Amino acid sequence: METDWFTPTTPESVGIPSEAVLRFLNRIDDERINMHGILLVRHNQIAAEGYWAPWTVDRKHRMYSISKSFVSLAVGMLIDEGRLNLDDRVADHFPDKLPEDPHPWVAASTVRDLLTMSTALTRTSYTRDDPDWVWTFFNKPPSHPPGTLFSYDTSATVVLTATVERLTAMPFLDYMRPRFLDRIGFSSDAFCIKTPEGFSWGGSGVICTLRDLAKVALVCLNGGRWGEEEVLPENYVREATAKQVDNAIRGHVGYGYHIWRERGNGFSFRGMGSQRAMCFPDTGFQVTYTADTQGAPAGTDIPIVVREELLPHLSHSPLPESPTAQARLTEKIEQLQIQPLPTPSESGATRVDSVWYSLDDNPMGITRIRFSFDGDEGTWEYTNAQGDNTLRFGIGKMASDRFPQRNYFGKQIGVSPGIEYECLASAAWVDDQTLNLDVLITDIHLGALRASFAFKGDEISVYMTKQAEWFLDEYTGFAGGRKA
Repeated sequence: METDWFTPTTPESVGIPSEAVLRFLNRIDDERINMHGILLVRHNQIAAEGYWAPWTVDRKHRMYSISKSFVSLAVGMLIDEGRLNLDDRVADHFPDKLPEDPHPWVAASTVRDLLTMSTALTRTSYTRDDPDWVWTFFNKPPSHPPGTLFSYDTSATVVLTATVERLTAMPFLDYMRPRFLDRIGFSSDAFCIKTPEGFSWGGSGVICTLRDLAKVALVCLNGGRWGEEEVLPENYVREATAKQVDNAIRGHVGYGYHIWRERGNGFSFRGMGSQRAMCFPDTGFQVTYTADTQGAPAGTDIPIVVREELLPHLSHSPLPESPTAQARLTEKIEQLQIQPLPTPSESGATRVDSVWYSLDDNPMGITRIRFSFDGDEGTWEYTNAQGDNTLRFGIGKMASDRFPQRNYFGKQIGVSPGIEYECLASAAWVDDQTLNLDVLITDIHLGALRASFAFKGDEISVYMTKQAEWFLDEYTGFAGGRKA
């Protein structure tokens, strides 16, 4: 089923000034926020949509903890069907995962406790090296009674996902398709990364498009309806998006069933790295975006930009059309692209071009390194435990390549597919002796490697830092060396 949500419209027709959207986009770029896509919806219509190249409307994106909100909706569907209850003890669904004498607090934990992040645990129970994540939830010693305090715990979602998949005997996205996802045009090839034991990683692993996310959030904004059809249980959606537990001590304004509350009577789906769908029922407004701000400088806060550049300028009624502003906005959207490192200094490439440097023992295990330059592109070559590696980068632009490591996770945690991650890379001379390198991983796992190389006479100093979940770990630390 489709609604007028897909009908092209202008921002002004739904009470949003094009100038406000343009200021929002300009500020995102001016603050060098690594945004991937933005979708503004009001009164069930797309008011503006844009993607920072190479991201596109059809490209799938990791949603990280937004996945939790999807799992919550699957739980709500099972509750509506009478196959699950908020007060069910989750331990009852996993007799094979329980210790011989389960702790009473763990045994008493309910579906509601897990949905509200009010488990008996202090933190997420599993690590990437654990072979069975559900097992860890029931076997880790608890710290306090369940159903009392908010403590963000992704293992709660892991258990809820496994509960859904045990009850339905299928991946939770597949279960949601006939009644819900297929009816709203959710991508047929969307999927979820799996845990080591084979359940969907509903805590972090959904891979879908920005439009897919926006459609799911829009249904929640409309109380479970897609057009005139109820595709999710209204009562559950109302409860899930309302405040169910206090988390003010952590600087928030409440939490529902795996859905955050927002100031201004709003709610949101949130994922690491700035994946978010912000919904404001009072104004019929929804801001949905994808990005990767892992490790970004302090102050990089997209919701603040939303609240300062968009929310104050909403009108209760349509605005006069503004062809000039709309043309400027269209031009801006067409030119959006991931920004390379700025190049403030004259190049110091000539004296280090194609020169090999030998490095002393270092945390990265890199034994030698060199850079080669050719106009607005360059090549980084290095040798480590894996062998000889090469990465292309742009100067004043982004270069597309694959990061030369093949020991990372793919569609299942704990299983390496033996392939290299897609990436973008740029470099810049920040002074006459220092070259900075920025590598952005743009695959189903997102992350960044940032490195600085300082050349002093015949010597080199290296600093590397990574911002990525469970990979690029070997690219962190300092090193020094000299010309080979």
